[in-house]
Amino acid sequence: MTSALVLVEGRTRCTMVHMEREVLAARLSEVAQLSGSFRLRSGKAASAYFDKYQFESDPGLLSAVAEAMVDLVPNDIDLLAGLELGGVPVATAMSLVSGLPVVFVRKTAKEYGTAKLAEGPDIEGKRLLVVEDVITTGGQVVSSTRQLRERGAQVSTAACVIDREEGGGAALAEIGVTLTPLFRRPDIP
Repeated sequence: MTSALVLVEGRTRCTMVHMEREVLAARLSEVAQLSGSFRLRSGKAASAYFDKYQFESDPGLLSAVAEAMVDLVPNDIDLLAGLELGGVPVATAMSLVSGLPVVFVRKTAKEYGTAKLAEGPDIEGKRLLVVEDVITTGGQVVSSTRQLRERGAQVSTAACVIDREEGGGAALAEIGVTLTPLFRRPDIP
């Protein structure tokens, strides 16, 4: 298959076909990579920042990301687990491409109603692939993985769009989770 990003009436539209990896990386850089002085969730300072909401809010680009990320899903996964907030659109788009159900994982369980951490299908005993957009140190993925495991989910893999390669993979490995990024920081021009 050949990929196509088409500009229609000022909006990017993507056919549901595979986009070449280099083209996708260049497009992510063009749309979402900012230069300046930024503070990351980890508290670290950075001169480059990936404004993930710029690619997650672009239907054509999100579609291309989801299609590429489906190749990262292990065969034995029961559910995709999108982490609040950035992992939710990525996991939802992956669900549409793959046909796998998705759960939406809160940073903390809500304190009212059902008091759930993960909204959607029951996670107990299920094999989950944790999905995140950008990972730096992996702190939120580690925290969410622990919470999901406490509720009976089996989590041994995580996938992200961009790994900034600042310790996230090592932090996840310490809790028995393998991180598979679509792109590593050096892959984005």
